[in-house]
Amino acid sequence: MLLVCFLLTSCQLETPPQGVKVKVARVLSGQTLEIANTTGPQKLRLLGIEAPDWRQEPHGPVAKEKLRQMVEGKLVLLQYDVETQDGWGRQLGYIWLDGQLVQEVLVRDGYVLAASRSPNTKHEQRLDYAQKSARLQELGIWNPQKPLRLTPAQFRRLDRRSNS
Repeated sequence: MLLVCFLLTSCQLETPPQGVKVKVARVLSGQTLEIANTTGPQKLRLLGIEAPDWRQEPHGPVAKEKLRQMVEGKLVLLQYDVETQDGWGRQLGYIWLDGQLVQEVLVRDGYVLAASRSPNTKHEQRLDYAQKSARLQELGIWNPQKPLRLTPAQFRRLDRRSNS
């Protein structure tokens, strides 16, 4: 029954996303990009996901590489949510490539975790469905043979304690 609901919900037609076209200059991590604009490079933190830390082998480097293969050097559609910038001066947004929400692909294929943070919840439901699908299929970070044992936030907290 759950699978039928998932399939029906993910097949609903949506209006095309609205946003601005930007070129991805380079990928900095599994959740952060550098986009080119007229004033120089600008960091963009992808909303709705949390990628494994780059030191969480093998998942962190794999997530970064997957994102790099998908978007680096390409023109993407940048879609904003409620907040457009974070406390570190990075832009916040969702990116679309060829009609697909890039964050959804990363979650669905098990590269990153779905992690919406209010008030930026525009695609929360679709990312939650993608994560349920990845978990059911045991993809990537959900693979029981090599699971992601700590969330990125848990990993950073433990790392800070061990370095103190």
